[in-house]
Order: sequence, then structure tokens, then C-alpha cells
Amino acid sequence: MEEVCLNSEPVFDVVNEYEGEGDCSVVEQDEETGAKHSKKEPPLPTVGLEFDSFDEAYDFYNIYAKEQGFGIRVSNSWFRSKRKERYRAKLSCSSAGFKKKSEANNPRPETRTGCPAMVVIRLVDSKRWRIVEVELEHNHQVSPQIKRFYKSHKKMILAARKAQPQAKPATEIHTIKLYRTAAMDAVSNGYSNVSEREGSHPVDHPKHLELKEGDAYAVYNFFCRMKLTSPNFFYLMDLDDDGRLKNVFWADARSRTAYGYFCDTVAIDTTCLANKYEIPLISFVGVNHHGESVLLGCGFIGHESVEYFDWIFRAWLKCMLGRPPQVIVTDQCKPLQVAVSEVFPKARHCFCLWYIMQRVPEKLGGLRGFEEIRKHLNKAVYNSLKIIEFETSWTEMIKKHGLGDNKWLRTLYEERKQWVPVYLKDTSFAGMIPIQENESLNPFFDGYVHKHTSFKEFVDKYDLALYRKHLKEATADMQSKNSSFELKTRCNFEVQLSKVYTKEVFNKFQSEVEGMYSCFNTRQVSVNGPIITYVVKERVQIEGNEKEVRSYEVLFETSQVDIRCICSLFNYKGYLCRHALNVLNYNGVEEIPSRYIMRRWCKDFKCRHVDQGSTDIVVYNPVYWQNHLHKCAVPVVEGGAQSEENYKIALHELQKLLNRFNLVDDSLV
Repeated sequence: MEEVCLNSEPVFDVVNEYEGEGDCSVVEQDEETGAKHSKKEPPLPTVGLEFDSFDEAYDFYNIYAKEQGFGIRVSNSWFRSKRKERYRAKLSCSSAGFKKKSEANNPRPETRTGCPAMVVIRLVDSKRWRIVEVELEHNHQVSPQIKRFYKSHKKMILAARKAQPQAKPATEIHTIKLYRTAAMDAVSNGYSNVSEREGSHPVDHPKHLELKEGDAYAVYNFFCRMKLTSPNFFYLMDLDDDGRLKNVFWADARSRTAYGYFCDTVAIDTTCLANKYEIPLISFVGVNHHGESVLLGCGFIGHESVEYFDWIFRAWLKCMLGRPPQVIVTDQCKPLQVAVSEVFPKARHCFCLWYIMQRVPEKLGGLRGFEEIRKHLNKAVYNSLKIIEFETSWTEMIKKHGLGDNKWLRTLYEERKQWVPVYLKDTSFAGMIPIQENESLNPFFDGYVHKHTSFKEFVDKYDLALYRKHLKEATADMQSKNSSFELKTRCNFEVQLSKVYTKEVFNKFQSEVEGMYSCFNTRQVSVNGPIITYVVKERVQIEGNEKEVRSYEVLFETSQVDIRCICSLFNYKGYLCRHALNVLNYNGVEEIPSRYIMRRWCKDFKCRHVDQGSTDIVVYNPVYWQNHLHKCAVPVVEGGAQSEENYKIALHELQKLLNRFNLVDDSLV
């Protein structure tokens, strides 16, 4: 949040409020003093920019209009009839259209020119306004030097004055506050682009946590309370030479236990950093046996540099007893990439496809033919089954639309092996990343953290967020164990996994079983020893109600009953696709081979899971004993919560165990 000065005369210059990606500075001369000063032009209205309210979107375009030298007006609005709620609007140049002909004797001269310049904004997700159409060209002369204040500019100045106390001397400076949205930051600061995020901090950026009044006390109390109530709570603080807090990391007992189960694929969520939130929160997130996100630790980072990311990662690794994940998914940020390669050299490091595709409107929205570019890009990324298909489609897109000089697309292509699905087919993601155009991804603390959440507010909400997540998991556990699932087909595969998988994962697998009926013409195309190659055709729905037929190659090894489809859904999501199921069915295989039933999706996974390090007894390591006992106790606790009878049994046995401990302690006195 920054302040803009309003002098007593009608001047409204926005200085350094919006910073463009390039050097957009201009030099202006103050009329009173003659002094020259430079200022940054605001970013251009671009398709994809989002705002927190209609007024904020209007103000943004109005400020841009004043800088260019034209006025604006709301030329059209769309409302939902029942609620009288505006959901779409067109903001036009004040010279748009033409006035109705007047029959007066001395009609006013026509000032409008039918100017096409405008932006169309639309309400999305019932809470944010997004620019969906833009036209920047005018059919008349515009210039900020023209000494004329349009009605929209006067309204802006009057509103600012009204918000302030009554003016005293003419020399007094009044202030209003302009809010910079995440989408504006995306344009001005590159929204975490590799090179841009690295260089977006000024030289004097403080390299410690900027705590406000009450924040330090709240964080300290939070750690004290957690340590008292949860002995297995872990936290580390990183201080500079002056005793200021640089970084903080912590993980509660449940997060440490969850990592023992779900350490295969971990996402490092830096949404708060990318969107410039007030709290620099970084979260480590996994996927539980219901396919839902589970917290594996989090922290605050004082500066987006390799050194600081390195410290956070090593603190997390220490907390998890030095056991790194197999796959790490992150945002596309250069310091982050370097730190991951240093701390987790053996892990497969990938970028989240969803984060990248979310930036397409912000990065390419201002280009001519954007919608066609977007469709071509989506086709290359989501529909390519072979590397050659992606390479060909990408090259065609670049040539057709003249995008060879686009730096963002060039960087994406150079790093394509870390984010394009066709290059990641041999990596097991356990459903961590979306691979289809209609899939979305929500941060773990979505709904609990916003742009201006303070440190104090966050630690207050932390317990509530985790409580609701744990309650949701416990409820899902009970539903999976005590409910019988509705079967939608007569396929043996559906019956088989309904007895094994949790409800949420079974529902996803069930859609693949149903999808078998959209496949047709399963035919054998080649034989190479025990390996038979099949082609399965499927009618796939594309935009609207249109459908197209796609062919999928499936390899079937007869001696070991191994199967692999070119779509590689098993690696992405952890269950077989409809194409592979069709080939198994075609060959008379009535049950899915055990190797294709992932244990991590089973109802009793936690009860049957054996920690890899649990067989080695460490004689003189109380920390190890505590961690190991906690992991062993979790199945007892969860089993005891399944019914009133189980609860009484567990409580009775635990009390007996505590009494035995007391007897041992008494004998040692």
C-alpha cells in the first residue's frame, strides 16, 4: 500500500505507483519550481489483470486515462436481474459513441468521435474483477499536456478530498491510498518469473522479517504454546548479527508424522511470496491417502535469495530426520531452483504446470490474437502425447504468431523438461500436479491468508486451519472404512478397488472405469516377443459440445502382465487409465495386478505402513524414540476414534500403560 500526494490545485500525478517491466520512466517539469523529476508510467490495461472491486478497476483505468490525456465513463453495465448485482461493465473513452441529435436552436457542438478505446471487465469467482477485453487505440488526439480535466478525473480528485479532513492552508498536502492488487504486481514485478523475481528487490531491501507491533510477541507465544501442548513440535529460528529475525521454520507433531507416510512427492508452496503478501509464508505440502493436501511444515522467509531458501530447506530436512522427498514441485523462481538443487540433489525437481498456465493472460494477454495463441499453447501443453507432437505444435505457435522474441515463452521452452507433462511421464506425482486444462490447484492455507494478513493474524488462524484439515481427514477415514461405495458398472475392476481404496480416490478411479465405454476399436498393431502394442481410440470432448477421436498406444507384456499407456495417467495420478483397463479387459484379465494398486491410496494405509527407519534401534537417541513412538501411536489413536467401543478400549489400555510407567519410575527412586 503506497501513498499518492494531492496538491491543493487539481494535479493528480501517480509517481512510482505502478512499475512496468521495462524502463518506462519519463521526465516532467514542476510548473511552480521548475524542477524536473522522473516518474514511472502505470502498466497498460491488459487482458488478465484482476482487481478486488469494481471501484478499484475503474480507478486503475481512470489513472491510466489521465496519464494518457483522456477521460473515461461507464458506457455499459450488465446486472443479474434478481440480485441487481453488476457482473460485467464496459469502461470507454469519454469520446466513445455519439450523442443523440438535439432539436434545440443552439445545440452544443459534437465532442464525441466514436472512439473505440475501452476495457471490458467481468466479475470472476464472485469476488474479483478481471479485464477480459482491451482496445488501446483512439481515433482522436490524446495528450497529458492538454490542460483539461475530464469529469472522471475531477471525480477522482473530489473523492480524495472528501476522504480527508477539511483543507486548511492551500499549501497543505492531502493523501489518498491506492491499493495495488496481486494482478497489478504480477504485471509490474513479473509475478515470480525466473529472472524477474530474482531481480525485483531493490538493493536496500531488508533481509529480515518485517514484524509489526505485537507480531514478535504473538509468534513467540505461539511457539511456546505449541511446544508445551505438543512435545514433538519442532521449530528453528535464524537470527542475524544484530539479533533480528531472518527466517523461521516449524512443524507440528502431525506434520512430522504425516511426512513419514507421504514423503514421496512434496510441493513447496511460495504463493505468498509470488503475490507479495504481507507475510512471506512458505509451506511444504504433501498428498494424503484421500488425495487431499496435507501440511508437512512451514515457515517465514526474510528474503527471496538462495541463502535464505537454503536455510529453510535444511531446517525442514533436519526436522524430517534427513530424509528427502523423491519429487519436489515448486514455482518457477531462480533462487528457489538453485537452493533445491543444492539441498535436494537427488530429488526430481519439477515446476507446477498450473502456476505457469495461470500466468498466460498476464504475460500474453496484451498480444494481438491472444485467444488463438492461448488455444494453441493449451493444445501443445495438454494434448501432446509424444515429445515430437509438443515440439512441432510449439514451433508452429511461435512461427504463426511471431513470438520468437518473447522472453517469457523462450524461458518456458528452455525449461520445458521441468513442467510440460509429456516430458514428465516417468515421474510419479501421486496426483500432486494438475495435468488437464480443467484442473485447478488451491494453496494449503487458501481462505485463511490474504494479501494483508499479519504475522499475528496468521499464527492465530494456524490452529483453526489445521484443525479443519485434520477433521476433514478423520471424517474421510470413517466414511471410507464404514461406507459401501455405489457401483456404476458391472466391471470387476470397479468391484475390486471399491474394497481397497479410500472413497475420494475410488471416485476418481471409478470415472476411468466409466470412461472405458467412451473407448472403442481396441486393436493389436504389433508384437515383439511377449510385448504386444495396442491402439485404443477414444472420443474426447473438447471445447463446447465438440468431440474428436484420439488414439492411445498401450503396451501389454503378457508374461508379467505389465501394462503401460502413452497417456501415463498411472504415474501422474496413481491409478490406471481407461485405455489400459480396456486392454486388460480385452485380454481377459479380470483383476488389476497388485503392482498397479498403490498402497498409499488404501483405506488401511496408515495402519499397515511401516516406517523405513523403524527396524533400527537407536539406543541413545531420545529424539528418535519420541518420533518413532509417535508414529507407532497414530494408528492406535485413529483406530480408537472409529467408535465409542474402540475409544473406551484405547483409553483403558493407554491408562494401564501410563500406570506401568509410574511403577517403573517409582522403583528407580
